[in-house]
Amino acid sequence: MSNIEQNIAVPREELEIRWAKARRFLAETAPEAGGLLAFSRLQVFYLSGTFVNGALWLPVEGEPVLFVRKSVERARLESSIKNICPFKSFKDLAPLAKNVCQPLSDIIGAETAGLTWQLGEMLAARMPDTKFVPCDKALALSRAVKSEWELKRMRKAGELHNLALVDILPEILMAGMTEREISHFIWNIFFELGHQGNMRMQAFGEEIFLGHVSAGDSGIYPSSFNGPLGMRGEHPAAPFMGNACKKWQKESLLAADVGFVLEGYHTDKTQVYWSGAKESVPCSIMNAQAFCKDMQDLAADNLKPGTLPSYIYAMLVNEAEKSGYSEGFMGLGESKVPFIGHGIGLTVDGFPPIAKGFENPIEEGMVFALEPKIGIPGVGMVGVENTFEVTKDGAKSITGDNFDMIFIG
Repeated sequence: MSNIEQNIAVPREELEIRWAKARRFLAETAPEAGGLLAFSRLQVFYLSGTFVNGALWLPVEGEPVLFVRKSVERARLESSIKNICPFKSFKDLAPLAKNVCQPLSDIIGAETAGLTWQLGEMLAARMPDTKFVPCDKALALSRAVKSEWELKRMRKAGELHNLALVDILPEILMAGMTEREISHFIWNIFFELGHQGNMRMQAFGEEIFLGHVSAGDSGIYPSSFNGPLGMRGEHPAAPFMGNACKKWQKESLLAADVGFVLEGYHTDKTQVYWSGAKESVPCSIMNAQAFCKDMQDLAADNLKPGTLPSYIYAMLVNEAEKSGYSEGFMGLGESKVPFIGHGIGLTVDGFPPIAKGFENPIEEGMVFALEPKIGIPGVGMVGVENTFEVTKDGAKSITGDNFDMIFIG
């Protein structure tokens, strides 16, 4: 493989920033651990710069060790980590780490979400003298606080995301199109702009393909996806994207809650369209849409360093109750979700959510998708969603600044 040039996409300096963050949060959340072991391919990528099958040992001091099942050659082409070791079994980890002078500690922070139950039991059996403590929160907090390198990629993704949904798609849309046709148009636009196709979710077993394209009452169709917007989807076996039999009727809503990904980093945005003139929109729909826009503004105004996510959530829920929108706010019936936004980055559903019980103060460099929405019985769903970067001066939308409903036709 010596004739293939190195392809290091994540600079060494960036990796060192990530290691420092992980160590900081490990010390805060699992101070007894002498380091952490990451297992999921995504977390291994975050800490090494290469998306391989393996594990990564990050000691509290010193050079990390990247253990690789497949492919060692790819890892050496893509990562600047000095210690890259092939391995076959978890029992190999301790001797391999010792051989490169970065021995495993007696107590290790383990990425428990990165292993199935079966593999977790296998790890414990192969390393019986090691005590494992969870380090998932440390890793989640590390990824929540973005570096300038990461933010540059997310800002570019947001710029292209906005261009696609606000400037390009409205020129193509027309009443009578099916959700599936609209989904395909969105995909074509996204791919032309550089969308990389493969979107990721953090929650175990959760999947995503483009997002939700929901015409009319599809917006309140029951969804198994953990989000407020409903959708019929392609098929019960593929409840994503849009349905080939559901048409966007004249003078009705269309909600496109779709994600953009660039160099592994996501932005999230929901754009609502109306098939007709502004004057044809019933007042109840316009008022609900205006309320959602106001709630996004209110959340963004409070999305600043030091604020608690739970505080923002409680504030918006209270406003919905006072304004008479509590029934449909963030979904109808059992489809109502207990959050009004979420962190975002290498996964769509990043940490932390804007929800009750999340008390870690917001920090500069975090990025959130804010998505206040209202389900209207018999009609569909209105709302807005944009991705916001937290700066020292407050939140700034990176997916455009025009939050209005778009009128087609």
